[in-house]
Amino acid sequence: MWLSSTVSMKTKKSEKSKYLKAELEMSEYIFSSLKGNSMKLDGGAMFGNAPKALWQRWIMADDKNMIDIGSRSMLIQTPRYKILFETGAGAYLSPPMKKRFQVVENNHVLLDSLLNQGLTHADITHVILSHLHFDHAGGLLKEFYDGCHSIELLFPNARFITGKTQYERSASPHIRDRASFIPQLDQLLEKSGRLELKFDQDVMDLDGLEIMFLESHGHTPGMLLSQIRAKDVNVLFLGDAAPGHHWINLPITMGYDRNPELLIDEKQIFLEKAYNENSWVFYTHDYDYAASKLAYDEKKKRYVPIELVDDFNLFVV
Repeated sequence: MWLSSTVSMKTKKSEKSKYLKAELEMSEYIFSSLKGNSMKLDGGAMFGNAPKALWQRWIMADDKNMIDIGSRSMLIQTPRYKILFETGAGAYLSPPMKKRFQVVENNHVLLDSLLNQGLTHADITHVILSHLHFDHAGGLLKEFYDGCHSIELLFPNARFITGKTQYERSASPHIRDRASFIPQLDQLLEKSGRLELKFDQDVMDLDGLEIMFLESHGHTPGMLLSQIRAKDVNVLFLGDAAPGHHWINLPITMGYDRNPELLIDEKQIFLEKAYNENSWVFYTHDYDYAASKLAYDEKKKRYVPIELVDDFNLFVV
């Protein structure tokens, strides 16, 4: 038996806390979306070769062509484990670099989101990273402070899980994507003694929660998508294969993607799988929505997002 519930962002905080507490007491697995540090990025870069006349119907750009980019992690709590998917950009950047990369908030928003769940970063047992670009892995690091001369890891009790191919790319990036990776992060992860490198089709079982990793190379080499099963509930964590619901449309890709045509072919496979399994699809960068289901539009001959939710809370009992 499972219960799927979404809590409106307009719900009073006290009412939401009471509601979540009651659900937690009944549930074996709890899925939650957590906000991280938001950003602004160039709209043209985010929509690749799609013309602005098309994408501005979906997202408003400012006078500099910048659009709002969300940052979302997914937390799954099981009887023994607390599993975090992604950490967002975090707050490790110095003020000048934060301005350069258009990170909006100064504080580490993900840590505040964890506190709202009654947790700290020390409670997390696993951090699963689809890839190691700074806007997905920067939240692993402590907040910048005056006099800070080196980066330091948070999450002292967590296993750090990412793909072997992606890890190798982060350690020796191409000049085209070098700025996307955090210098020395690969060394910090290795020195922690808690790094686990995964391959395509590898499976983890955590208290009966099954996580299968699906390798993708279109956005960045060796990115790991996560197909998650909790009893009869399926969730597909897409990483940057489709950063938001607009990118479910197969031809819509980003200028940041290493191989857009390959990514389109990969998306076709991943989305067909999600559709056939009635999976929730989780979005890391959608400014408005955390997740959706998929339908197939016979007229348009493509998958479309349905049941879009702005706050993803799923309770499996």
